[in-house]
Amino acid sequence: MSEDMRLILSAVLGIAAAITLIVKARFHPFLALLCGAFLIGLLTGLAPGDLAHAVEKGAGDVLGGTGLVVALGLSLGAMLQLSNGAEAVAQAGLRLSGPRAAPWMSMAVALLLGLPLFFETGLVLLLPIVAAAADGLRGGKDASDMRMRLMLPALAGLSTLHALVPPHPGPLLAVTALHANLGLTMFYGLLVGLPTAIVAGPLLASIIARHVRPTAPVIGKAEPLVQAPGLSASLIAVLLPVVLIALGQVKALVPPAMATHLGWTGLVSNPVFALVLANLAAMPLLFGRRMCEAPVQGAIWTEAMKPAGAIILAIGAGGALKQVLVTAGLADFLAHLASQGGIPAIPMAWMTAVCIRLATGSATVATITAAGIMPAVVTATGASPEWTVLAIGAGSIFFSHVNDPGFWLVRSYLGTSTPDTFRSWSAMETVVSVVALAFVLAGSYLL
Repeated sequence: MSEDMRLILSAVLGIAAAITLIVKARFHPFLALLCGAFLIGLLTGLAPGDLAHAVEKGAGDVLGGTGLVVALGLSLGAMLQLSNGAEAVAQAGLRLSGPRAAPWMSMAVALLLGLPLFFETGLVLLLPIVAAAADGLRGGKDASDMRMRLMLPALAGLSTLHALVPPHPGPLLAVTALHANLGLTMFYGLLVGLPTAIVAGPLLASIIARHVRPTAPVIGKAEPLVQAPGLSASLIAVLLPVVLIALGQVKALVPPAMATHLGWTGLVSNPVFALVLANLAAMPLLFGRRMCEAPVQGAIWTEAMKPAGAIILAIGAGGALKQVLVTAGLADFLAHLASQGGIPAIPMAWMTAVCIRLATGSATVATITAAGIMPAVVTATGASPEWTVLAIGAGSIFFSHVNDPGFWLVRSYLGTSTPDTFRSWSAMETVVSVVALAFVLAGSYLL
C-alpha cells in the first residue's frame, strides 16, 4: 500500500470512528474528536511523542485566541438578552414592515444582530422575538405559515454570518491560519453573504412554508433583568465590535503621512481587544446604573458560560484533529494534488470542509480542520487566501443533520418534527453552502 493511500484510509477511519462515537455512542464531540485524532496518528505511524505533541499543539493553538473570542462574544450576547437590547432592535425593525416585507426585515435584523454574536446566541435571542412578531403579522395567513416565513430568513441571516464573516470564530480562525487580510475577508464575506442570505432566506422560505408546518410551540424567551434600553444604545452595543475591527483597515487607505498617526488602530482592531471594549461599553449602555449590581454581573457571566464550555472544548478537539492530519502529511498531499491540476484550491477547500462538517456535525470544527490543511494548498497554487477562507466557511455549514447540536436546537425553536426539520433547516443550510460557493467562485474570478 502506498503512503498516500495509507494516509487517506487512516484519515477516513479516524473520522469514521469519531462519527460512530458521536452518533451511536452519544459521546460529546470533544472526546470523540480526540479519539479520532489519536487513531489517525496511530494508523499513520506517527511516533507516540510526536502524536501527543500534535494533539496538544493543535488544541492550544486554536484555543489561544479563539477561546477568548467565543467567551467574549457569548458574554455580549448574554448582555443583549438579559437587558432586552436584542428585542429592542428586532421589534423596531419588524414594526416598520407589514406582512409582505416581514420576511425581508427578519433577515435584515438577523444580519444586523448576528454580526457580533455566536450563532447559537443569536438564535436564542432572535427566534422567540420573530415567532412572537409572526403571530401578530399573519396578514391573512395562518400563524404557523407566517412563523416559517419569518424564522427561516432569520436563520439564513445568522447562519450566513456565522460561516462567512469575522469576528465569528470559524472565519476568524481561517483568516489566521491562511494569513488572509482580515478587513478584506470581512468585506468579501459581506459581499457574498448578502445575496446568499436573500436566496436562502426570504426566497427559499416562501417555498418551504408551503410544505412545512410547525407542530409544536416554539421555546419562549428568557425574562430580562432590566427595562429594555433605547434603540440607539442597543445598536451601539451590537455594531461596536464590528466597527472597531474594521478600523484596522483605515491605515491602509489613507496617505502615509496620516497613517503614521493611526498606529493605535492596530490594537483596537484586534478581535479580542475589540470585543473587550464592546463588553465594557455594553454594560453601561444596556444596564445603566445597575451594571455593577452583583445579581446583574452574576447573571451575565452565568448565562455566558453555560454554552461556553461545550463550544470551547469542541473547538479545542477540532484543533487537535486538524494538527494530527497536518503532522501526518495530509496537507502536503492535498497541496501536491492541487499543484498537479487535480482539483482547484477553492473547490478543494469547500469539499474538505463539507466532509468534516458531515462527519462531525460542527461548522467550527469543519472550518478549523479545513483551514489547518489548506495553507500548503494556497501556497502551492497561489489561490487567494481571502476567497479560500470563504470557501471553507461555505462548506462548513453544508447539510446540518442529527450529529449537529444546532439541528436539535433549531428544531426546538422552529417547533417542527424531525423530518420537517430536514425539509426546512437542513435544506436551507445546504442552499446557503452551495449558493455561497457559487458567489465565492464568481468573486474569485472577477475581483
